[in-house]
Amino acid sequence: MNARYDYINDALEKIYADILWIEEKELRKSNFNDITIKELHAINAISMYDHQTASQVAKKLHLSPGTLTSTVDRLCKKGYVERIRQDSDRRVIRLGLTRKGRLVFRAHEAFHKMMVKSFLKDLDENETATIEKSIRNLEEFLKEHS
Repeated sequence: MNARYDYINDALEKIYADILWIEEKELRKSNFNDITIKELHAINAISMYDHQTASQVAKKLHLSPGTLTSTVDRLCKKGYVERIRQDSDRRVIRLGLTRKGRLVFRAHEAFHKMMVKSFLKDLDENETATIEKSIRNLEEFLKEHS
């Protein structure tokens, strides 16, 4: 069991580093080479599907509101994100993606879909369910420690 544990631990560390490295490398080669990997993850957290407040996005990313404000300022200046005032309460500002932001969001999402498809390739339903259970266990551990 100890050798299996060591392998899984080392593999998770390497996979995490490799994913970040590949994302960074692909960003540099793309039309979106003006953003950093952290900005890409902020775009991903802002999401195409609902306009969230800065506080909601900061919480998702485990960032302080000030750090997120700086990131959003840069992304607005670069044309990826927009601040949207709510009609019902002009004090509430939500974040949304511009057309350019939605394009990079979709590209990032496509990369992750290909990665997961490759990860689950040739697994049967029981094996996939075991992986899902393991991931839920890991998520619970991370939630308890964040």
